Amino acid sequence: MGVINLRGTILPIIDLSARLGLPPCEPSERHVIIVVQVEDKIFGLLVDAVSDILDVGPDQIRQVPEMNSSQAKEFFKRVIVIEDRIICEVALDLMVPTEELEAA
Repeated sequence: MGVINLRGTILPIIDLSARLGLPPCEPSERHVIIVVQVEDKIFGLLVDAVSDILDVGPDQIRQVPEMNSSQAKEFFKRVIVIEDRIICEVALDLMVPTEELEAA
């Protein structure tokens, strides 16, 4: 999607919606960039919002159920069940195509 300068480090930015096979987003003031690290590579994911940071126990983790979108299913590692919420854990190592990760 582009790059940002974060404290002197140039980071590539990936549109998470587009990467999951959804329509690409038009960045606005409400969007957030989450900086992630996969092995020794650092990049940013453009997301709609961040609502929580969670501490998850092994008893709250489930396998991913069958989904209509094969692309979305590929990117979800596990499902986390907390009270009345179901949260998909994203496989960060699959968010960036290999050639883009090598360039990061």
